[in-house]
Amino acid sequence: MIDQVTAHLKRAFEGIEPQRASVTFLGLESIDVLRFTGGSDPAGPDQEVEYVSLGCSRHPMGEPDQIVVDPNAGPRGEIVIRMYASAPLPGLHRSVAMLAAAPAVEGLVLTADALIDLGEPLWEGSRCSAVVLEADPIPPCALTGDRGDVNFFRAIPVTANEAAWIRLKGVDALRAAWVEAGIDVRDPARAGATIG
Repeated sequence: MIDQVTAHLKRAFEGIEPQRASVTFLGLESIDVLRFTGGSDPAGPDQEVEYVSLGCSRHPMGEPDQIVVDPNAGPRGEIVIRMYASAPLPGLHRSVAMLAAAPAVEGLVLTADALIDLGEPLWEGSRCSAVVLEADPIPPCALTGDRGDVNFFRAIPVTANEAAWIRLKGVDALRAAWVEAGIDVRDPARAGATIG
């Protein structure tokens, strides 16, 4: 199954061969993080770099209080973070793996508009310590057999103040503030939205 998802991602990124890092958590299968960069100038100011988890979708997500778990039924997902390659992002691959491990560790079901707070910077020097999820443009990956499709969720880094704003006013209010302030969420050095 992981091979199917890997092949799907390579098609989605038009055959770009990703860099791969593996992160292991105690008691869990390892989570790989694929790093896709493209173009002739991968360090250019407008060049995007994409980090995609690989391993969250091994098992369907379910609520932690489920008594009977069907190994095939249930939603499956992977995490995608899209940033500009204008600055190094040391440690971001580990944060992507932590987000992807959350369904197995905490019984979290990945859904659009979900807020996940890691409580630590997403990468070294980052102002952001949480993410809000939305559907990613990568189309779902159909799996063979009775297993559900793998959906890809874009994780948008948010600051602690922005996370508090989401809890208070909702994610749509934060998105509106980003638009009003002209904030590009792919910028690793961006300022947080001003809470009004």
